[in-house]
Amino acid sequence: MKTKYLILLLSAMLLNITPSQACKNCGCRAKSNNTTEHTHSPNSTTNDIYAQKSEVIWKASKVGGDHEGEIAIRSGHLHFEEKRLISGKVDIDMQSIVCTDLEGNYKDQLEKHLNSSDFFDTKKHPISSIELIECSYKGYGKYEIDSKITIKGITQDVTFTATVKNGVASADLTLDRSKFDVRYGSGSFFSDLGDNLIYDEFELNIRMTY
Repeated sequence: MKTKYLILLLSAMLLNITPSQACKNCGCRAKSNNTTEHTHSPNSTTNDIYAQKSEVIWKASKVGGDHEGEIAIRSGHLHFEEKRLISGKVDIDMQSIVCTDLEGNYKDQLEKHLNSSDFFDTKKHPISSIELIECSYKGYGKYEIDSKITIKGITQDVTFTATVKNGVASADLTLDRSKFDVRYGSGSFFSDLGDNLIYDEFELNIRMTY
């Protein structure tokens, strides 16, 4: 009986000195449909992202022009240790995507097309995510971030630079949609597209309040 008690006591002590823990076990309030991979110290602090005070602006280009719009953050959180960013996760509501440089039927048609299986297939994949795995502090509030970005259920490693200070996190990302199986009008999948070519790279300008 004493031996069993000692084993339980030692197990509890080992759990208490574990250097990091998976976010799915830490009790974060941010809701997510995806499992998490980032870790953080039990001594870290967690800041929720205020979705209504944050924005994501997208921009995509094609032969002869471009379009831009907005997409909403569903939820998210950032982990800090000694006031420096160490990890986090952001979920994007794909069904919220809108175009801001068109009006009327043209706007409606483009938004419907972006939601369709030609592009992001948002009925099947309503959530995309940006997970911050490693955050290297470079000074003056700037970080080099190794992330895992998931779109249409496909996850890719992406490294980008972000500024995080005074309750605001911002970053400009350039992503290659062909790596997430977004094929419509892509020269990576189709030839002889001519003026119907839509470039694979698109931009995300992210500004989040936490």
